[in-house]
Amino acid sequence: MTIEVWLERRAEDMARLLGRLVAVDSENPPGRALGRCAEVLREEMDRLGLAPEIIPVADPAGGSADPCVVRGTAGDGDGLVYFHGHFDVVPAQDRAQFTPVRRDGRIIGRGTADMKGGIVSMLYGAAAAKALGLLGAGRIVLHLVCDEETGSVAGAGHLRAAGLIDPAALAMLTAEPSGGGIWNAARGAVSVRVDIQGREAHVGQAHRGVNAFQHMLHIARPVERYAAELAERHTGFPLNPADAPGSMLVVGGASGSGANFNVVPGAAYFTVDGRYNPEEDLEAELRRLTALIEGAAEEVGATVSVRTTQLQPSAGTGQDHPAAATLARVVGDVEGAPARFELCAGILETRWYAQLGIPAFGYGPGRLDVSHGPDEYVEEAAMRRCAAVYARYASAMLA
Repeated sequence: MTIEVWLERRAEDMARLLGRLVAVDSENPPGRALGRCAEVLREEMDRLGLAPEIIPVADPAGGSADPCVVRGTAGDGDGLVYFHGHFDVVPAQDRAQFTPVRRDGRIIGRGTADMKGGIVSMLYGAAAAKALGLLGAGRIVLHLVCDEETGSVAGAGHLRAAGLIDPAALAMLTAEPSGGGIWNAARGAVSVRVDIQGREAHVGQAHRGVNAFQHMLHIARPVERYAAELAERHTGFPLNPADAPGSMLVVGGASGSGANFNVVPGAAYFTVDGRYNPEEDLEAELRRLTALIEGAAEEVGATVSVRTTQLQPSAGTGQDHPAAATLARVVGDVEGAPARFELCAGILETRWYAQLGIPAFGYGPGRLDVSHGPDEYVEEAAMRRCAAVYARYASAMLA
């Protein structure tokens, strides 16, 4: 029996599982229903013979519901390929998004593209490879984490810190919504929060106050100029035509100030969030960003503090790496068209594996342009094709 036939016979099971997963509102933040979603995954993995276990993890921020990692295995040989995914989703625009809709070959709902549909493909790809005896003297280890949307320190970070990622692994795949492309590289991330202190005063005696909002406006201007400069620094990695080639910086994605309209604002804050191309030195850019902020504050005598909230490296595996070439060949065979390599415009959990020297890639059935949106969906046929890619890739790497 071919992989495609095996998967086609289980098309309804795959659709049913995705519907169950979408119905669990595992929004992050705040980290809702994580344990409940993990239990749905455990049940299905147990049914598929993937030897699941649920590993509780710490929640650095607090407030998450039973944060955990679901780990499973197909095969028992020495060779190792990782399948990695996340079951948390971004907050919904409407609660109706947690009621999955199946229509015209698509399943619509929060997390279908990013990336519960990809998880379904990975589970069934691993199960197909095991059932059809394709794993040779190797095994697939599945890691499903709960906090990718909020930085992944608790989930993937725990796997790394606990020594649960074997540096000798042959490859890693994550089912992010790559839209048919292979993400062999991803940007790094630098995020900071800038807090400005002033002094409150009644509007009738505004001259007695120190306006933190006005100071914030002055401090943000050089950061905006820095953002424009970054946008002109173009990557050498191939990109999706819809993505900009420069590093991206958002100034003021979150901001605020003051206690009331008739009081001089005694405090203000704004955030800076950047996605840096792999060619950039993140530590050097963080130092420069901090110096710009502190220098502007000094110009107006402002009291400012800069807190780094995220510093995550970029990741990349060359197109000429044997693991990349094998994946391109498998994707081409399944899709019937040459595979294309692309830089992911954001950050990927491939970084946790790439830092250990493991070739790591993003490839999944969803589309980035619908992920996180109100009409998020995944094509059922794409889920099955990706499952076939996963099974074939594991077989090829473990042969």
